[in-house]
Amino acid sequence: MIDPRVLRHEPDRVRAAQERRGLSSDVVDSALAADQARRDAIADFERLRAEQKALGKEIPKAQGEAKQELLARTKTLSAGVKEAEAAQTAAETTYQEVLRSIPNLANEAAPAGGEDDYVVLEHVGTPRDFAAEGFEPRDHIELGRMLGAIDIERGVKVSGARFYYLTGPGADLEMALTQLAMDQARAAGFTTVIPPALVRPRAMEGTGFLGQAADDVYRIEGEDLYLVGTSEVPLAAYHSDEILDPGDLPRRYVALSPCFRKEAGSYGKDTAGIIRVHWFDKVEMFTFTTLEESWAEHQRLLAWEKEFLTKLELAFRVIDVAAGDLGLSAERKFDCEAWIPTQGRYRELTSASNCTDFQARRLDIRGRFEDGTAPVATLNGTLCAMPRTIVAILETHQQADGSVRVPEALRPYLQGREVLEPVTR
Repeated sequence: MIDPRVLRHEPDRVRAAQERRGLSSDVVDSALAADQARRDAIADFERLRAEQKALGKEIPKAQGEAKQELLARTKTLSAGVKEAEAAQTAAETTYQEVLRSIPNLANEAAPAGGEDDYVVLEHVGTPRDFAAEGFEPRDHIELGRMLGAIDIERGVKVSGARFYYLTGPGADLEMALTQLAMDQARAAGFTTVIPPALVRPRAMEGTGFLGQAADDVYRIEGEDLYLVGTSEVPLAAYHSDEILDPGDLPRRYVALSPCFRKEAGSYGKDTAGIIRVHWFDKVEMFTFTTLEESWAEHQRLLAWEKEFLTKLELAFRVIDVAAGDLGLSAERKFDCEAWIPTQGRYRELTSASNCTDFQARRLDIRGRFEDGTAPVATLNGTLCAMPRTIVAILETHQQADGSVRVPEALRPYLQGREVLEPVTR
């Protein structure tokens, strides 16, 4: 959640951030009113509690009728204290609910607006000109069938729409991508992790996925557990309720995990193929660091993502995501989007988000600094989301006969194979 001191002392800054996201600023006034009601309730409780304690000291000294009057007053006051305590608890609950509904303050450098208001920061590589090569590119669905790499029909048969099997070279390709990504992350100093894919509500809520993204989350009926949509969730909660030694920062983790998403609101979008699916595997980077260092770390995460996509010999662009398209927890986010030839456009492959101290406040993750304890900053960055990366590789590196050239960086992880050959034409 945002820093309550910012809300109290800089409400106009919060209002401006809401407007940059395209959200109503009325919640700021509601939060300020709830904060005032909370403080008033605390003051009432403390006043009555102090009076109760003072009376308690007078009773042993009193005699006769005076003592009976004090006892009667104590009884009445006790009921008032209980009411005041209940009112304080209710006011605190209301305040916390309103405060938690406010997203992280969109950075002033992030473009204002919604999904289509991003700013392109750079292009890396040039999209391949298939017309100049004399053939029409096949989409990943046809290539996957020809290679025996993707089986969508059986995925639908077994699990329903937006499910698939990776088979043969498709499965090998995912394993190769995983190893390449993990090797790169280890070389950069990340600790490898295999986290749980089921988490309790606090982990999901603490990372901001039970707010605006709740409709996209799978909940296990009858159990207090959720399937994660990204390993960002269990990685962020890994150090919940802990105080970290600043000498150990930054702490960098890289995780391989399955991800589950309902894809709520995507009806009619990307219904064919494996661009938008309910389950996929992903390699995710996550960092705990200081607030001051988080901006430089954000650039490092982006650089590692660019390095990985460059190894795959993909043409891609980097965009600065608009404030209205940021998740609840992110203050700023950069996406890397790869060129998908048969769609004639760039599609998101990776993202890097600086969540500053927003998640750390919700999960109570602090550092013990010279001037006391304070929330740390958290950042996340996708290194490789498997299905879309496989789509980009197949379509970008295909050849006229339906075979696919393997990028050099992947060949050591694919038993030296230089080309994936069709099994059917």
